[in-house]
Amino acid sequence: MMGTFILTAAALITKILSAVYRIPFQNIVGDIGFYIYQQVYPFYGIALALSTYGFPVIISKMIAEQQEEKNEKGVRAVIHSSFLFLGVTGILWFLLIYFSAGSIASLMGDPHLEVLIELISVTFLLLPFISGLRGFYQGTGNMIPTAYSQVGEQLVRVITIISFSAVLTAKGYSLYMAGAGALFGSLTGGLICILILLAFVWRDNTRMFFPVRLMANHKEIWLRLLKHGTAICVSGMLLVLLQLIDALNVYSLLLKSGVSDDVAKQLKGIYDRGQPFIQLGTVVSTSLSLTLVPLITTAFRKGDKLEMNEKIRLALKIGSLAGFAAALGLINIIEPTNKMLFQNSLGSDVIAVFCISILFSSIILTVSGILQGMELIYFPALTILGGLAVKFMLNILFVSRYGTMGASVSTVIALAVMTIVLVIRLRKQFTFLFLSRRFYIVAGTAGLGMTAFLQLYFFLFEMLASESTRLLATIQSLTGTAAGGAIFILIIIKGNVFTPKELEQLPMGNKLKSVSERIN
Repeated sequence: MMGTFILTAAALITKILSAVYRIPFQNIVGDIGFYIYQQVYPFYGIALALSTYGFPVIISKMIAEQQEEKNEKGVRAVIHSSFLFLGVTGILWFLLIYFSAGSIASLMGDPHLEVLIELISVTFLLLPFISGLRGFYQGTGNMIPTAYSQVGEQLVRVITIISFSAVLTAKGYSLYMAGAGALFGSLTGGLICILILLAFVWRDNTRMFFPVRLMANHKEIWLRLLKHGTAICVSGMLLVLLQLIDALNVYSLLLKSGVSDDVAKQLKGIYDRGQPFIQLGTVVSTSLSLTLVPLITTAFRKGDKLEMNEKIRLALKIGSLAGFAAALGLINIIEPTNKMLFQNSLGSDVIAVFCISILFSSIILTVSGILQGMELIYFPALTILGGLAVKFMLNILFVSRYGTMGASVSTVIALAVMTIVLVIRLRKQFTFLFLSRRFYIVAGTAGLGMTAFLQLYFFLFEMLASESTRLLATIQSLTGTAAGGAIFILIIIKGNVFTPKELEQLPMGNKLKSVSERIN
């Protein structure tokens, strides 16, 4: 559990950094520059998911199994075969994307992106070192190297993105060159990540990696990495794959609908402002709920149904409530928040609809984690792939008619379909009621209370304000967030949605329990 909390904390930091850096970056390069970056970013997101969520998890599991049997040769076999598999995988991904860069850029409708796609393809060559080393340490129960490498990688990447884009833009280079400079951060971050992991290898005098030779049972290890690793990666890449679909066809569909080149780029850049909102909105719910997944796995393997049911119910409460609060809260404050972060309130209606995705994404990631904890690995992946097909088709239908609003609506519908399928599958596994009718009533009341307060507060604020400036929008957003969040939490606590035992398992649980005792 300590290892899980360390990884959760590292994931929380890296996801916040990943969302927050987009704000100063957009402020530097503008909406068109932001569009350029976001068109290519999904390829980095795929490489990140492969090296963080999928392969290290499966490698660590195989190593842990061999260590339980005290089979050092088996551990070496896993390490060596995994490195070879990841090396082949990384090279294949690199070759595929590098030599398809021109075709991908043409499919996107912007040939100028070819060089940027070629640049980002190099990150896949780092895959064997990052995934292999992380998987090894996680398999031995040491989560510190993975946590340090994740935070270090993201920190160096963000610094590179902001500094390169600022310098290149100030010196008058094109926005495509500034985008290339920003994407170079994926390489600097990846190299720092490898150096941090190698520092742990050197410090611990680890000799498990040498000499690298092919073991007899590599086929079994390769098959397991291919099947299980890919399935877990797909679940971890949900938001990135949605971004990839938008990158492939939203801009080109806007062009086909008659929108001019520069306007289409700006519209896509404004639409992409929604990505930081989605990332920040889902990070809290998924980090909190997925911390419980190892406990669900342990209870499942022990056959302790009571414990497993309790943890599943708590994970669903956290995931759905946090997702609901974040989605509804952002919809209420989207206009001043959009202006606070991105200098103006353009596209607020499109982003507001897009924010509904936070609720469904939170539930999808939570339920997927629960099913994986019960060793149902493939169903979440297949469901997500099916939902992505729905998203792709709906984009074709909606974007030509409704522009970027159509892209937002198609995302929400696709995620809603995934959510329904996953929840039905989870319900088939159990006979007990996950969430009571009282839960929905209290959650709805909290949402209405928060919305009523925020709408009244903003109405009075705008009446008293002489003009709408970015500073006033910042004050409006921050105070509204704090007050709205407090009202939501107090109503949830007053409604006894969480039992005292459940409150103790949340961050600052003792304080929440104390508040609950006072107001009840």
